[in-house]
Amino acid sequence: MSPFRQLRYLLLLIIILLAGGTIGFMLIEGWDLHDSLYMTVITLATVGFEEVNPLSPTGEVFTILLITLGVGVMSFTVFRMAQILLEGQVRLILGRRQLERQIRQLDGHYILCGFGRMGAVVAQQLHEAGIPFVVVEKAENKLQRLAATDHLYLVGDATAEETLETVGVRRAKGLVTTVASDADNLFITLTAREMNPGLFIVVRAFDERSESKLRRAGADRVVAPTQIGAIRIAQFILRPAVVDLVELATLRESLELQLEEVRVRVGSRLIGVELKDSEIRSRMGLIIVAIKRADSTMVFNPPSDTLIHEGDVLIALGKVEGLRQLQDTAGVPPRTGT
Repeated sequence: MSPFRQLRYLLLLIIILLAGGTIGFMLIEGWDLHDSLYMTVITLATVGFEEVNPLSPTGEVFTILLITLGVGVMSFTVFRMAQILLEGQVRLILGRRQLERQIRQLDGHYILCGFGRMGAVVAQQLHEAGIPFVVVEKAENKLQRLAATDHLYLVGDATAEETLETVGVRRAKGLVTTVASDADNLFITLTAREMNPGLFIVVRAFDERSESKLRRAGADRVVAPTQIGAIRIAQFILRPAVVDLVELATLRESLELQLEEVRVRVGSRLIGVELKDSEIRSRMGLIIVAIKRADSTMVFNPPSDTLIHEGDVLIALGKVEGLRQLQDTAGVPPRTGT
């Protein structure tokens, strides 16, 4: 039985004792409700006050029984409440220290500022992809939901430099901020960019007019959910088949088809090989939709004689097994599929 259920039963027993004692004095001594309840309370509390009225022999016996039973229940209840509170505080302190230790060990991770509706979805996607991250949140109502997950998190204000320092912003690979206002997002972006110039920063914009300011502050990507949602609705009407294909290829729950990006690492046998000779299409069954070069230029629908270079990001479309093979060949640990 859980400690809190025990407390509920003990409190219920105390209420029963109060009611039973009150009714007992009313029946035995003929007192009114007020005097009977008062006598029951001072008896259970053992405060030693004088009886409100003289007790009959039967009333004295009843009082002895009430004291014997009541003192035991009251003492155990107080002891158990103190024990639960103390254990809870100890677990809370130890849990926070363990979280802080795990956060200090992070390197090349992502920092997620805000755990609202959008932040929770981003966190779940990163978790499913096996990408290390830590959440920063200060709102009490969101912390309860966050504590129920397996995510690493820090209770704090993401706009404070010391908070970003604690979650390892100088060691981080990227930062996503989805907090409740554009002003806070702007301040977080400025602070994080100053602390880590190489950080990849994605920001949520509530107001479309804030996009340019956020980009000037250092955001690499700015996402405006309202605008994206409106465009998506229009695409459902204008190009429903295209939307279906994109959803099928980008949702990680899909087992049929996925769209994945794979970086060609040092030592990969793909380096210096033309697409037609790479066996990406013939053996792995994949389509290379585009190649992003190291200088960030994008080659869409690359021809078969396109050379693959070290540092290229291959954007491939195909089944999970083929994507795993491509990741292994390119020198990237597999992280796709279920």
